[in-house]
Amino acid sequence: MKKIVSALALGAMMAVAAAGAANAKEWKTVRIASEGAYPPWNATDTSGKLTGFEVDLGNDLCKRMKVTCEFVAQDWDGIIPALQQGKYDAIMSAMTITDERKKVIDFSIPYGTEPSVFAVMANSPLAKSLALGADRVDLNDQGKAKPVLEKLADALKGKSVGVQVSTIQADFMDKHLPKVTMRTYDKIDNAGIDLSSGRVDAMLGDRSVVEAVVKATPDKMVIVGPNFIGGVIGEGMGVGLRKDTADLKAMFDKAIAEALKDGTVKKLSTQHFGYDISPTK
Repeated sequence: MKKIVSALALGAMMAVAAAGAANAKEWKTVRIASEGAYPPWNATDTSGKLTGFEVDLGNDLCKRMKVTCEFVAQDWDGIIPALQQGKYDAIMSAMTITDERKKVIDFSIPYGTEPSVFAVMANSPLAKSLALGADRVDLNDQGKAKPVLEKLADALKGKSVGVQVSTIQADFMDKHLPKVTMRTYDKIDNAGIDLSSGRVDAMLGDRSVVEAVVKATPDKMVIVGPNFIGGVIGEGMGVGLRKDTADLKAMFDKAIAEALKDGTVKKLSTQHFGYDISPTK
């Protein structure tokens, strides 16, 4: 891990130098968008202020970059279009780096990663049928993933699954469970509400966020099945950036590499999640 982070830091510093040589913009203030409704990644307190792991990390990264951070709230379903329109400069909103998203925006190196998991009601038959005998499934290893996905599709036949709209979990459903009914929600909390009321049979999301929903309904919901990683689940969470801000990307890459190397990401994620979400690759 240390050697990998060091290589990232060196590459990022070289990129910063190259960007500077190209008469890049002199950044003094960086506006960062976050949904503010995806704890512990990001949330909104009672005063309307954005909080959470990404806000704390973003402020740390801005200090390293010697710029002023301004966080702005933005609904998830419009977060990429508003970036492209120049309403802000970056996105830190638990956005996973995927090939599809890289077609329209750039990303920094990853600053966090976690698996996707299902949750169901504790008294549902799915609590047993989704126990598929695998703790972790890497979707890049189709030899091992395929039989698990087949069992998953069979267990969810005739059922419905709630996911947040325009997420990697929606992509997972489209690709691996196309015959299972998918219901999309503006916020993952609303999928949890419908699961509690019986309007969907399961929900799928990032583990930390699903855990937060489950903890809010103790003894009623349970996390089931494997931790899914790789494939459509993506490379980890990164800062989303416009393609015309290569200099800003280089600055974020360098700052993130430093924050990974000196343990800041580990410290902040342990504080907010209870465990280390630092990228492992």
